Amino acid sequence: MERLQIKPRANFGARLESQGLSFHSWDNYWKEDACYSFTLAQIEEIEAATEELHAMCINAMKFVVENNRLAQLGIPKFFWDAIKNSIRQNDFSLYGRFDLAYDGVSPPKMLEYNADTPTSLLESGVCQWYWLEDVYPNEDQFNSLHEKLVGQWKLLPGNDEVYVASLADNEEDWVCAMYVIEAITQAGRIAKHIYVEDIGWDAEQKIFVDSEQQHIKNLFKLYPWEWLMREGFGQHIVESNTRFIEPIWKSVMSCKGLLPILWELYPNHPNLLEAYFDSNNLTSYAKKPLYSREGANISLVENGDTIASDDGPYGVEGYIYQALCKLPAFDHKYPVIGSWVVGGQAAGMCIREDVSPITTNMSNFVPHFFKN
Repeated sequence: MERLQIKPRANFGARLESQGLSFHSWDNYWKEDACYSFTLAQIEEIEAATEELHAMCINAMKFVVENNRLAQLGIPKFFWDAIKNSIRQNDFSLYGRFDLAYDGVSPPKMLEYNADTPTSLLESGVCQWYWLEDVYPNEDQFNSLHEKLVGQWKLLPGNDEVYVASLADNEEDWVCAMYVIEAITQAGRIAKHIYVEDIGWDAEQKIFVDSEQQHIKNLFKLYPWEWLMREGFGQHIVESNTRFIEPIWKSVMSCKGLLPILWELYPNHPNLLEAYFDSNNLTSYAKKPLYSREGANISLVENGDTIASDDGPYGVEGYIYQALCKLPAFDHKYPVIGSWVVGGQAAGMCIREDVSPITTNMSNFVPHFFKN
């Protein structure tokens, strides 16, 4: 694993915009004066770890539900039966993304699982693939994300249209939503965009509706389950006839409280970090809210001293404590591997790097390749 200094494409901004990535220049978000190079063996190690970790997370999620520990994960009791029913029905799931620490030598370590509403799909599945074709046409990339997304959408039961919901005035979510619509369309399904704020409720039919009172039978949402569960409008979910994507059982897997559960079930697993619901067993750790986004409210503590922290609005539900894993430094940058899962299978990866060891929303996206 190497970080290479390279020359950006002369027209890369126009290329990215033609592919739909409108916010590539925000805080130098898309970065292509550097890239990461891997060997095939390293890619295979990431791929294998990703699929094993996903299977472990499924088992941990079921363990939590079967042993009545949803309260420990801060999930409101009102939704417990809906989660159990969703697991029992094996409700359709599309995707997720692991955050992994990896230096190319030691086994990848799971930092967390963004199992509910991960974005950066367009950058990962499309933009960095075209970058590869332009810059390293004779090399390869760990990237079957687009093909697997289209293939998974083909498995969605029924033939009803899919509504894709994002928040108004959120360009990042809008870009991701438009890409999801493209993938659904390529799968031969009809897709419509809707803003979260425009979703209504038909009490008689017990189904969510759009602004024209049309029934929403399938709803892909870029809106986290933990937010829905804490809003009055979200109470309708438990009786609704709308299929949610991601399904409500993903609310368990997207909670960082799953990290101590994983350590409880798989102690000393080479891809896990020691984790607990309190800090008593650790002197160096990452303190993480049960629910947080984009690195917010995370603190890194080494031998009792805080070495990095990020502010934010999260933490009211509680925290977990994960053994401190110092990210490897390449040219004074700290990369995190985002390893995608689609339909339970590893589907490619992306890399975000920062001068801070805490990855945030605008940490740089850096493309990668591996040597044939």
